[in-house]
This record gives sequence, structure tokens and C-alpha cells, in this order.
Amino acid sequence: MSSTEDGHLREMANAIRALSMDAVQKAKSGHPGAPMGMADLATVLYARHLRFDPAAPDWFNRDRFVLSNGHGSMLLYALNYLTGYADMTIEELINFRQLHSRTPGHPEYGHAGGVETTTGPLGQGFANAVGMAIAERHLAAEFGDDLVDHHTYVFAGDGCLMEGISHEAASLAGHLRLQRLIVLFDDNDISIDGPTSLSVSDDQCARFASYGWATRQLDGHDFAAIDQAIEWAKQNDRPTLLACKTQIGFGAPNKAGTAAAHGNPLGDEEISAARQQLGWPHPPFEVPAHVLQAWRDLSERGRAERRDWEGRLAAASPDIRTEFERRAAGRLPAHFVKSVADLKESTARERPTLATRKASQNVLEVITAAAPELVGGSADLTGSNNTKTAATQPMQAGDYGGRYIHYGVREHAMAAAMNGIALHGGVIPFGGTFLTFSDYCRPAIRLAALMGLRVVFVMTHDSIGLGEDGPTHQPVEHLAALRAIPNLAVFRPADAVETVECWEAALQRTDGPSVIALTRQNLPALRQAHLEDNQCARGAYVVAPARGEPSAALLATGSEVEIAVAAQEKLRGEGIEVSVVSMPSQELFEAQPDQYRRAVLGQGPRIAVEAGVPLGWTRYVDDAADFVGMRGFGASAPYKQLYEHFGITADAVAAAVRRKLAP
Repeated sequence: MSSTEDGHLREMANAIRALSMDAVQKAKSGHPGAPMGMADLATVLYARHLRFDPAAPDWFNRDRFVLSNGHGSMLLYALNYLTGYADMTIEELINFRQLHSRTPGHPEYGHAGGVETTTGPLGQGFANAVGMAIAERHLAAEFGDDLVDHHTYVFAGDGCLMEGISHEAASLAGHLRLQRLIVLFDDNDISIDGPTSLSVSDDQCARFASYGWATRQLDGHDFAAIDQAIEWAKQNDRPTLLACKTQIGFGAPNKAGTAAAHGNPLGDEEISAARQQLGWPHPPFEVPAHVLQAWRDLSERGRAERRDWEGRLAAASPDIRTEFERRAAGRLPAHFVKSVADLKESTARERPTLATRKASQNVLEVITAAAPELVGGSADLTGSNNTKTAATQPMQAGDYGGRYIHYGVREHAMAAAMNGIALHGGVIPFGGTFLTFSDYCRPAIRLAALMGLRVVFVMTHDSIGLGEDGPTHQPVEHLAALRAIPNLAVFRPADAVETVECWEAALQRTDGPSVIALTRQNLPALRQAHLEDNQCARGAYVVAPARGEPSAALLATGSEVEIAVAAQEKLRGEGIEVSVVSMPSQELFEAQPDQYRRAVLGQGPRIAVEAGVPLGWTRYVDDAADFVGMRGFGASAPYKQLYEHFGITADAVAAAVRRKLAP
């Protein structure tokens, strides 16, 4: 690389540095160090390698760029402004971290073009990128390299690689040999507390090599070395880690290379000195026309590549083009609704007694055959979660056409990779583990809800009903904890028919994730007749009406609906009529019109029953005393003994009703 080229790129990189330190200073908060340290890496990546088009931010065959160390968000915002994304104006940079701006403290998916995922919780973006790389290879296997042929690039910091999720995700990526995944590690030796030597002494290249990655160390401020390393990485037959030795806060004469540059504004005096050292005499938020034009000219390469790709798509056979466009748009197949309706009708007619995890497998057999975009998996619990079907053969290194991912015992990475798969587009992911291990998945579930992603988390063994494995595996607080996450739909079906309906509702929900909580133990069929309408899609409905005016209503979910129905029969024998409400999803029920909710809940007293803690149920019952369920952890025993031991029985529910109705 000539000195002229080097100087040209240096000036472009300094535009990133100046905008970043100016925006953080104006906001009086933020992280200038990472953008200033990684500016050279970003400049080479965008100028020489990244396939993107700001005029079409969602072009399907673009390269994906993930800023896993999301605290360095001004790096991404500066890049998007400089390269010409229409919604990233200079005013947005000036309003960094302000209410209603497109430039929040950490990148948020959906706020602006060019932001591929929400990052900030360290390591999550790294694992999202693994999911994106999986989706890219899978769709390439299905549709060919002419339509799907791109890379996933990641910027990751020391913190991302310290987080445990990075181990799980990197191990999975190495196992699958995801050759289109390239990670640029910002190896700056600094964390918030000070030098990373305070807390870590890992050899990251040796670590990633042990996972099966290609690795290289380089000077992160040497443009030629960066260019050569990325070109080398693109030729590898496995994922690549480029450990780029950088200086945090590069250009700040007194704070560069120290923790002082990490998470605070540099200050007016230091910024002035940095401008002098960088040779950047321009006022805040001003980029010289020739530098801005150099950045804007980069989009021409991507625009030409996009148009060439659009030509290839147009030239594809009508069947392939139609199917590709359907999947890219996230539309379910036209016959999907009928396939589900037929299964629901046959299930209602046969009235099977099944564990809902087995009923879920029956649903998956039908819907995975009907919708080829469904890609499943499990965290080494396939036989327990019942997530594999005849249509979903294993995905393996070199054979990415399979639709079932053996994630191994990696719940953290599984959940975050599923988010990445959904973000990539063209694939709808589902994956399973035990409900108690949703704690391992929770950070990714929360981010899926924040981003509004269609991801289905299959959580089996949903209560003390799993029995002998005991309290370590028996979830009691988990339903309440998951229901506390905004924009997450938690489903807990009561029988095989409800399981069909919950799956249908989850897949038709395109603006947020779903958890489907399923039993280990068998449950009887409760529906007395086939109904075309999806009752579970309303969140709650009267599954067993009273004979006449009810004196009270029994509210239940999942396996406890059976208990409520048994209590209804006991009370009926005493001349007390109650209705039984199945409430598979509180979230969907809360979204219904007031009139419907009042009609379902009734005007009388209410008793709720669920094999979990009472938290959250007092929105429907007067107080916690009107809830029959768990007040602590479970125990190891056969499940029927546990229900008796903890007092979750028809007798206990009936007694609660009598107490409530007593004068």
C-alpha cells in the first residue's frame, strides 16, 4: 500500500475518531476509546471488503457487520453517516444518546439502517453473528451461491471474549466450520477497571485455534496488514479470528492506551490536543467535503454488487425466485394454515392423552414439513425436548442443508445464535431445553423481545411434574420471571389441541419471541369439541363453562387446567357452579379488548392454580391467598406424590373456592 493510499485511509479513519469524540463529549456520556481505537480496522473493512449498499440497507446478500462491543456505538453511527445511510444524518450524531434519536447509547436493531442487531450485553453480538453465519451457509446450501454468498464480520472487544457465551458460540462455530465468519478482535489490553492483566491472561489465538478457528495476530493500525489479513481470512475454510493489536483512544495524547479513554468523554482540552495530534483542524461535527465524498464513493461498489445480485435473482427459475422471496419476506407458506387446521381437527377428534412435549413433536412433524424455513435444535436434550422431526435432518460441517442443529450443552449460545438466525432472515429458528435452564437463555430471550424477533424457545419439563430429578430441575419461579419480560409471549398449553394452537400463534407472531412451556407428564384431552378459531391466540378462554351462572371462576394454565376441571366436578356435586378458564398466555390475554376479558374472567370471585409461584397472578385474583401453587422449591419424588405434597390438588382448589364464597 502506497504512502498516498495510507494517508488517504488515515484521513478517512480520523473522521470516525473526530465524530466519535465530539458526539460523546456533547452527550456528556459514552465510550470514545473503542471507536477511536478501531477506526483503522473499520476503514479498511468498509473501503476494501464489506459488501453493503446504504441505498438498500436490507439487501439480502449484503455482508453482515456486527459491533459486538456495542458500547463503541459511535463507531457504527459514524460509519453509517459517512457512507450515506439516509436516516443517519449529522443531526443524529449531534443528538447521540438523546431521547428519540436514532443513536442510542448502544446500537438498537430497527432504530436505523445498517444496524444488524442490538448489542451492548457483551458477547451477545458475537453469538448473534454465529447464528447469522449459520443462516448464510444453510440458505446457500438450499438456494446456491448465486443467491446467498456473503460474509459475517464481527468487531469484538476483550469483554466480549471474557464473557462465557463467547466460549460456547466460538466452539459451535468452529465445530460447524463456519468459514464465512470473520471476527476482528480489538486487542487493546484495556477494560473499565484498568489493564486487562488485572483479570485475564488468556492466549486468545491459542484458545480459538483449539476450537478449530484460523487465527492471526496483526497491528490494528497498519492498513496494509489489516487489508492482507482480511483477504487471507476470506480464503479460509473455517472461521477466523484476527487479533488486532490496537490502542484504545488512538490519537488522544494523554488518555490513549488507558482506561480513562474507555467510558467517559475525553474532555475539551484532551479533544483539542487530539485534533492537533491527528492533524484534524476541523470544528466539531464537520467533515471536509473531500473526506465525506471518499466515504460516500464506497457505496458504488456495493450498489453494483447489489444490482448484479438482483439480476441473478431475476434470472432464477420462477419457482426458486418465488420461494426465495417468500422466505426472505418472512411469509409462511400459503398451505401452512390448512396444515395446522387439519392437524388440530384430527387431534380434537382423537382426543389423545399425551405429554404436551410429545404433542409439540406431533405439531412439529406437520409444520416442519409444511414450512421448510423452520430450523430446529436442542441443547443436547433432543430426546427430552422432542424437537427433532423427520423433515429436520442434522446440520453438519460441510453439509449445511440440514435443518436441525445439535447445539450441545450450550444454552447461552443456542439462544443468542437463534436470534442471529432470525436477524439474518429467510429462516425461522426454534430450539429446546428444560424450562429451568431458561435462566441460561434469559439474556438472549430478553434481547429477542427488545428486537421484536420471531424466535420460538421450546421449554419442556415445565414444573414439579417432571418428578424425580428434583428441585434443581423443577422450575417454580421461571414462568413468572419470563412473563416479566416485555414483548415476550409465554405459552403453557393444557392439552394436545392447545399445543397445536400455541404453536400456530407463536409462528404467526412476527413482532416478538415466544416461549412454549411443555410438560413431561401426560395430560388428558380437555376440549369437548373442535373449534375452528384459535382459542389460545386470545390468551385465555372458558374451557369448561358452568351450568348456569357461575359463583366463581377457576383460572389455570398447562397441567393444572386438568386439576381445575376436577375441582369443578367436586364443587358441582356440592351445588356450587364455577367456570374453568384456561389461560395459556397472559400476554395475549392482556392484549384482548376489555369486553372479552371481562366475559372470560366473570364477575365473581376467582381462584388461580399453577405449579409455580404466585407472582403475577394477583392481577387476576384478590391476593396471593387465592392462588394454589408453589411457595418454595420442589423436591425429588414421583410427580403425583409431589402434587399431593405441595397441595396442588382438586381438593385444595375446591377448598379455596369454599373459603372465598363463605359468608
